[in-house]
Amino acid sequence: MSDAARAADAAPRPVTGPRIARLARQLEAARDAAARDALTEAFWEGAARTGTPLVEPLDADPGHRAVTFLWRGHRATRQVLLMATGIGDHGRRADTLLHHLPGTDVWYLGYRLRADHRGSYRLVADISPGPAPADPALLQRRLAALTAHGVADPLNPCRLPVRRRAGESSVFALPEAPAQPFAGRRPGIRRGAVERHTVAGRAPGEAREVWTYLPPEGAGLSGAGRHSGADRSGSGRPVPGPLPVLVLCDGGMWFGRLGFQDTLDALIADGALPPLVVLSPDAEDTGAGGGGTGAGDVGPRPGEPGGSEARAALAAFLTDALLPWARTRWPLTADADRTAVSGQGVGGTTALYAALTRPERFGRVLVQSPAPGGPPGDGRRAPGEADRPLDGRDQALDGLAPGPDGQDRAPAGGARSCGPVVHLALGLHDGAASAEHGAALVPALRARGHRVVRTVYNGGPDHACWQGLLADALVAAFR
Repeated sequence: MSDAARAADAAPRPVTGPRIARLARQLEAARDAAARDALTEAFWEGAARTGTPLVEPLDADPGHRAVTFLWRGHRATRQVLLMATGIGDHGRRADTLLHHLPGTDVWYLGYRLRADHRGSYRLVADISPGPAPADPALLQRRLAALTAHGVADPLNPCRLPVRRRAGESSVFALPEAPAQPFAGRRPGIRRGAVERHTVAGRAPGEAREVWTYLPPEGAGLSGAGRHSGADRSGSGRPVPGPLPVLVLCDGGMWFGRLGFQDTLDALIADGALPPLVVLSPDAEDTGAGGGGTGAGDVGPRPGEPGGSEARAALAAFLTDALLPWARTRWPLTADADRTAVSGQGVGGTTALYAALTRPERFGRVLVQSPAPGGPPGDGRRAPGEADRPLDGRDQALDGLAPGPDGQDRAPAGGARSCGPVVHLALGLHDGAASAEHGAALVPALRARGHRVVRTVYNGGPDHACWQGLLADALVAAFR
């Protein structure tokens, strides 16, 4: 099946789920208000038992499910908005307004989704006085303002932290979604150590906050114990070395919010991943508006040059400042094949640029949902213009996608016949421009001689998907 056919098959389509349809029929046949109230209460009791969203089979369509998002309203509820990664268009917020079942407190919105879908979502109720605006432009403005107040689904216990505040999204995964066996905190295993450091760059005044993860075998290491074989882990066992290294963009999200150290601990405990050190620079806060879980970026800073110059400056920090700083403290490998760089969204673009321009440092690059164009604020985009089509003058990475002449131009410093192995994960709901960008990357990289390990997943630019994809890519890269 082609990528276009996969995307069409996975595209969300409005549907009325069986349980909502049954409740509507029962309410219509009810004798009086008391009977309708009893039916409504029984419906909510059932939803609380099964959890939400409601996931139901569809007759004669075993590859898809009816997925119904619910909200229990009250008299002041004017409208309820669903904000779900990969469902709906930010420019058409009204398309994801829930429907109200008349005479009840039930608000609902159903979609036909392919059975391997995973994603995060939030809900927000509009309790503003007066009716909703009739003018589409005013309604869009009202709904856009509401997104800042989105909350997790009260009937869904599966949660994911959001980027910008101490809130959460809800997560749902349909029955055929790829398993994430290493997600979450597993009891009874040894723990690695997470720390924060300020790392100076080469440029005057340059410094970045960096999260570090040391595996259980080296959790007690300090700068004085950086030679392999020194037992400073407190385990009575020699510390392995030199250790593989992962440079992971967006440390504040991965370690400060998501607790990715728990996944690393589980991978190492099961022998799926060798003990390794992770260096994770903090990101600039460029996530999706309203506290979404989408990716931030590791630069540029205010006053830094934009576009390719900013990427070059960041690549220099990662390779010429961060890695040497870490190697003075811990027994880290200097082997590029055991050194990886990873990022998501704009951070994925940054990671890919760093690997392709410094292949002597990074032999593996793990990228999920790379974003088209340069980092936000690079002087080439207006606010809100992050997901627009590419052309030959505005590439996500200079020379990575074919230009208008159809020629594939290699970046400086990268040989056509060698270079990092690229583990590339592309979401079916990453957005039109991102999908076009990702599709262009694969042949361009392969034409240059890079090995590309491509994964296509049924989700969007969402940490609910990325946390499993990153774990899988780590296992593939370091096994």
